[in-house]
Amino acid sequence: MASVLTLAISYFRKKSFIFAAQFYSMEKLKSLCVYCGSNFNGDPVLKQAIVDLAKAMVSQEISLVYGGGSVGVMGVIADEVMVLGGTVTGVIPQFLMDKEVGHKGITQMIITENMHQRKQKMADLSDGFVILPGGFGTLEEFFEVLTWLQLGLHAKPIGVLNVGGFYDPLFAQMDVMVKHRFLKQTNRDLVINESDANILIEKMQCFSAAPDEVWFRDRNLT
Repeated sequence: MASVLTLAISYFRKKSFIFAAQFYSMEKLKSLCVYCGSNFNGDPVLKQAIVDLAKAMVSQEISLVYGGGSVGVMGVIADEVMVLGGTVTGVIPQFLMDKEVGHKGITQMIITENMHQRKQKMADLSDGFVILPGGFGTLEEFFEVLTWLQLGLHAKPIGVLNVGGFYDPLFAQMDVMVKHRFLKQTNRDLVINESDANILIEKMQCFSAAPDEVWFRDRNLT
């Protein structure tokens, strides 16, 4: 009886994930969460990539969801989308708002109690995720939603705008993980890696994911 129940749970989980993946692959992206740094190094190549991303999003009527900051790369992407007439939703915890780093010129600002609520809200509001250059916080947000995708908790596309090869060492480390069998190639391939904003969004529009049943089966979780 237990084995039958286990198979049933596995079956319905797989079906629900496939349905979600098909839904997201058929539906046009309406909002993208952009993870990026609270610092900006003034690199003109990065600035142009941000401008290109903003233009690509606004031209396709894709709204921006981001961390709500007025500083760093966060502030640049928000400003560019607003200048182009797009819609920007910021999500920021109260303690950062109190430090006056919240953007005061965006469409909507949502204030949360803490960082955990902030990240969950950003994910809930978004149809996909774009990663721009950043630091620890950007990497943490990137790998969190990537892990959720691997586990079948969402079926949304994740794209890295790899400006000037900024993330090449990170992708090389992922390949090391695959080589040492700490990461499967199928999960490594879940991430869309592009240096051109228009191509990145085009690939994200076509993305569909499959559930990682092996991950669960190998660990007796199905």
